[in-house]
Amino acid sequence: MAETRLCFVIAADPPNRLDKALSRDVPEAAALSRSRLARLLAEGAVRVNDVLAENPKARVAEGDRIEITLEEASESHIGPEDIPLNVIHEDADLIVIDKPAGLVVHPAPGTPQGTLVNALLHHCGATLSGVGGVARPGIVHRIDKDTSGLLVVAKSDRAHQGLSAQFEKHTVIRHYLAIAHGVPDASDPRLRGIRGVSFEPGNIMKITSDLARHKHDRQRQAVLFGGGRHAVTRARVLESFGTPPALSLVECWLETGRTHQIRVHMAHAGHGLVGDPVYGGRRKLPLRALPPAGLTAARDFPRQALHAATLGFVHPVSGESMQFASPLPADMAGLIAALRGTEGASNALDEK
Repeated sequence: MAETRLCFVIAADPPNRLDKALSRDVPEAAALSRSRLARLLAEGAVRVNDVLAENPKARVAEGDRIEITLEEASESHIGPEDIPLNVIHEDADLIVIDKPAGLVVHPAPGTPQGTLVNALLHHCGATLSGVGGVARPGIVHRIDKDTSGLLVVAKSDRAHQGLSAQFEKHTVIRHYLAIAHGVPDASDPRLRGIRGVSFEPGNIMKITSDLARHKHDRQRQAVLFGGGRHAVTRARVLESFGTPPALSLVECWLETGRTHQIRVHMAHAGHGLVGDPVYGGRRKLPLRALPPAGLTAARDFPRQALHAATLGFVHPVSGESMQFASPLPADMAGLIAALRGTEGASNALDEK
């Protein structure tokens, strides 16, 4: 069976065990779980500085070079399904999809079918890259089930490797639109007291921390300051709603791309997303600040109000710079329309 090699370098302040360091620093696009990494170690598929590594408790140091040998995917047992796709761009090497909220990206326990991967297998046939493994063919990055918007999928192995490298180097442009509680502002003294939160010129909020799985809830991410994966999110307010302002439309962009990054960072800053049940977005809203229609729409919004609106990268084969934009989906546009009934809302989104 053909093999590929995944190479990366151990980052600063590594955990004191090889298995934990691998779990922290392996590129997310490789989609290697802790259990899979443990099996690869046991199978002799991991080398550290060109030396075979089998002891999961071995120590590693910053700058150590890791090489993992991966067998290319065998024929997928996951079946194609005729699920409609909104294809924004497609060529021989990649496909850009505008994913609706509610669609899971790849099969997992509890969601064995009805996913984007099932739809792609029907649409693309056998042309998807096998680097992602049988459960995740072509998948280079993900967005959450209840987040809508743009993502790119590799159709060739060359494209998969090239796109993965861009995500690892944080050169991919990813801008999101979110509806958040409150209005992040540099003049807010509360924000100046939150570790990891700072402001840049233009009233841009910057959130810097490590992120890791929550100790007691493996479905959540937790903000740490040491011991997790480095994460940086920037956000600026496009529009505020309410008198006084109670909600805001925020543009967020990622310097890094970690699981739930925008959701957990915005919640850490005290500006959780409307409709987010995991990170405390379903907060009590001031009755008199918003019009009745806007108040009801915000209270009843059924998902995190987050949309992947812009995606930009260099085509991994042609070298062409590519950028795509997705308009707000109907549910978020409807929520904003209801909130705009509030006197004093600034209409910066329309000016963009």
